[in-house]
Amino acid sequence: MSDINGYRRPATATQPEYLYPPYVSSRKRAPAQPLVMLPHTLTEITGPVFGASDVAPSDHDLNHQHAGESLGERIIVNGRVRDENTRPVPRTLIELWHANAAGRYRHSRDEHDAPWDPNFTGFGRALSDAEGRYRFITIKPGAYPWRNHHNAWRPAHIHFSWFGPAFVTRLVTQMYFPGDPLLAFDPIFNSTADERARSRLIAAFNWEKTTPEYALGTGTWRFVDHAAQAKSSWLCGGAIRRRSRTRPGVYAARRHVPRTRTRFRRLALGVGHGTGDRDEL
Repeated sequence: MSDINGYRRPATATQPEYLYPPYVSSRKRAPAQPLVMLPHTLTEITGPVFGASDVAPSDHDLNHQHAGESLGERIIVNGRVRDENTRPVPRTLIELWHANAAGRYRHSRDEHDAPWDPNFTGFGRALSDAEGRYRFITIKPGAYPWRNHHNAWRPAHIHFSWFGPAFVTRLVTQMYFPGDPLLAFDPIFNSTADERARSRLIAAFNWEKTTPEYALGTGTWRFVDHAAQAKSSWLCGGAIRRRSRTRPGVYAARRHVPRTRTRFRRLALGVGHGTGDRDEL
């Protein structure tokens, strides 16, 4: 096992610290003792294998999972997963989840007094194809209050998860939208110290990905997997970080694990803070 070549650790300041006082929940959740660095063994550098039976053909379309169509501004989220040598990463699982157009999650713990859309569950998944491409159809989520501080509102965002080529490369991140005035006041977004890494959390509009008379496309979002590098549309305005076994790359921030899903180790993801409130949904 001594000759196993693990993935590189994240670059300084591109991941949020465990303790970021403006993010109130981190005060209780941040480790009080020094972390113990665990080695990357065969278990960490290999990963799950997904097949067609794991993802339904319609799982990528969040707007048509019920009897009627979801309400809101339609957007198309697509991209391509590639490794740092520009080779496509096929058959990797990409998941996304977010609030509805009014800023409400379909979850029993969400007490936000906003309209509930019976035709929107808010979760989708897809496998990248042989060329590493993937595509989601959804609606732009709304902002919502989250009680972190006085009059606190989370900017519109979409949660993403990529498995990549190994368990240790799995990433949970968030995508934000350009021009959102709430970004300047959001402690989760601003908990990443590196401004360039933070800016990679913001997607951009892409005219070429826009479908005439149907939905807006999103701009190129640079996703460096480090075992995989992806160009995405609307998709991940989220900064992504995956480890490289060969050389450093551009790490972007992120982590954000909903309480209702698996808790991931920061060792693998830099996934640190939950919120203790509705942002964990």
